[in-house]
Formats: sequence, C-alpha cells, structure tokens
Amino acid sequence: MTSTDVNPAVTTPVRTGTDIGLLVLRLGVGATMLQAGLIKAFDFTTVAGFMESGGWRAPKLAAFMVTAAETLGGIGLLLGVLTPLAAVAVIAAMIDAWAVNVSGAAFWSEPFNVPFLVAFGATALLFTGAGAYSVDARLARIRWSTRTAAVLLGIAIAAAVVTWIALNGTNPIHLTSPTG
Repeated sequence: MTSTDVNPAVTTPVRTGTDIGLLVLRLGVGATMLQAGLIKAFDFTTVAGFMESGGWRAPKLAAFMVTAAETLGGIGLLLGVLTPLAAVAVIAAMIDAWAVNVSGAAFWSEPFNVPFLVAFGATALLFTGAGAYSVDARLARIRWSTRTAAVLLGIAIAAAVVTWIALNGTNPIHLTSPTG
C-alpha cells in the first residue's frame, strides 16, 4: 500500500493576528471617514460655504465630492466592501484635506495632521486588503495584485491633484507662509 497526500479542493481561511490588525485598522479609518462624511452631509450648507470662502470653484460640487468620498469610503472600509476602491476614495479626499490644512502656512509647519495619517492608513488597506473579517473575504475571493494597488494609488493621487487644480486652482505647497 502506498500513501498519498490529501489535498482538499476547499480550504478554510486561517484567521491570524494580521486579520485582527486589519480589522482594527479598517474600523479606525472607516469610522473616522464615516463620521467626517456624515458631519458634512448633515451640515452641507456650512461645508459649501467653507469651500466657497476658501476660494473653491463650484463649492457645492466640491462639498458633494468630499462628502460622498468620505461617507461611502468610510462605509466601504468599515465593512470591508470593495476595500481597494473605498481606500482610493478616502486617499483622494484626504490628500485634498491635507492640502487644505497645509496651504495656509509654510509646507513643513504642520505636515503630519489627521488627513495625512488617515491617507496612510487607507493606503495600507489598499495594499493589504480587508482581511478575513470583511465582506470582501465572505463574498469574493478576489485578491488585488500589488501592481493593481499601485495603479489605484496613482489614480487616487491623480484624482486629488485634478480635483485640487480644477476646483481650487492654487498651489497648496509653500516653503514659506503665503502673504496676503
């Protein structure tokens, strides 16, 4: 008699500390974004007014874009649904939020603020995926490649830059405090 190795066709995913870490990261970044988006949604007029006073062209459109990106991206990250796309929305919104924060002073006066950190958290999720404790893991076994994640990161950065240029039109990065 000979023995053979058993190789079952269906495997049960192993949940690890990494999956718990990804869950914690998703919950933190997702809840932060959902709260920010809902605050904007429930006080939309103030958000549009803030954007108008900041020199944004089409302030209602800009306010809608950031509200939708933060709310939908937050929900997607919280649940782990279409996590790479949710991360792209959050990254793009946070790059522009970061630019708003640094545009009024010298670039390096306070570069490491909440939008900066949230963008990095979303970027980590873009590259790692949602983990085993997510809707993505339950519904689809699709794994996005590192190359696809890098392309999506490029799309997020491009979306933020295009949005900033088209709707704000100023250079947010200054080596010294802007005058006037």
